[in-house]
Amino acid sequence: MHRLEKLKPLALLLRRLGLGIIFIYHGFPKLFTHTHQAMQQFPRMGFPSYFVYIAGIVEFFGGCLLVVGLFTRIAALLIAGEMAVAIWRVHLPQGGVMAVSNDQLPLALAVAAFTLVAVGAGAASLDRAIFKNNA
Repeated sequence: MHRLEKLKPLALLLRRLGLGIIFIYHGFPKLFTHTHQAMQQFPRMGFPSYFVYIAGIVEFFGGCLLVVGLFTRIAALLIAGEMAVAIWRVHLPQGGVMAVSNDQLPLALAVAAFTLVAVGAGAASLDRAIFKNNA
């Protein structure tokens, strides 16, 4: 078990990188390439069209912060909150609690992000380099 403990910094780094890349991938089009299309889709999901910018900022810049491990807990909290809203307002109405297939990705992303809120960025992060004990 002691050998596995040594993998924690790597595991947190991989979690941050994986989540960051996913959210950068989903946030970039909302802000830079397919903004108009997303603004047409958001009202169909029950959100004002300008929420595209909020979601895009949280996803793209939050993902960038996760990748470098800077302000990780704040970025992860915003991302987890966005995913909770997506599950509650978009995915659950499409089939209820029993339609788990609709909720799998946002649920996994929310839980992974919340883990970073609770645990922090880990040793291989700018948070650790800048803030020492708060990562």
